[in-house]
Amino acid sequence: MRRVNLADPPIAYDETDPPGMRSGMARFGSLLGAEQTGASLYELPPGEALCPYHYEYGEEEWLLVLSGRPSVRHLDGTDELAPLDLLCFPRGPGGAHQVRNDSAATARVLMWSTVVLPTATVYPDSDKIGVWTGRDEDDLVVRRSSGVDYHDGEPSPS
Repeated sequence: MRRVNLADPPIAYDETDPPGMRSGMARFGSLLGAEQTGASLYELPPGEALCPYHYEYGEEEWLLVLSGRPSVRHLDGTDELAPLDLLCFPRGPGGAHQVRNDSAATARVLMWSTVVLPTATVYPDSDKIGVWTGRDEDDLVVRRSSGVDYHDGEPSPS
């Protein structure tokens, strides 16, 4: 039987993350043999966020607060969370969210979601859309203003 102990997971930080978006992560869905569900434990130092404000088109995301008092920004404002608070962010604009730590102590949250590829993520604050295919060379994040017409660049039939 595969298992992961959440008491002391191997948390890794990505040094390329910009200030304000520096959270640690232990990804373990695949370690447990999961194929349709992804799961990660995030460590959020004070003043940091997991990612930009966004919503998903393909994936439903869940969050469970394990420790600390993180905040979640959502369509109606921002709420402070407490240990064992459980949230679900549905697909589409109604599930828009950003998890951050506005408190003075480190927080830990467990997040899991369906794994859907390809999928798209919208970042309303920066007016970007990300397309995730499962192949790094085909993944793309663009500003909406860079969109082109469906037939743009296509050759005319001869």
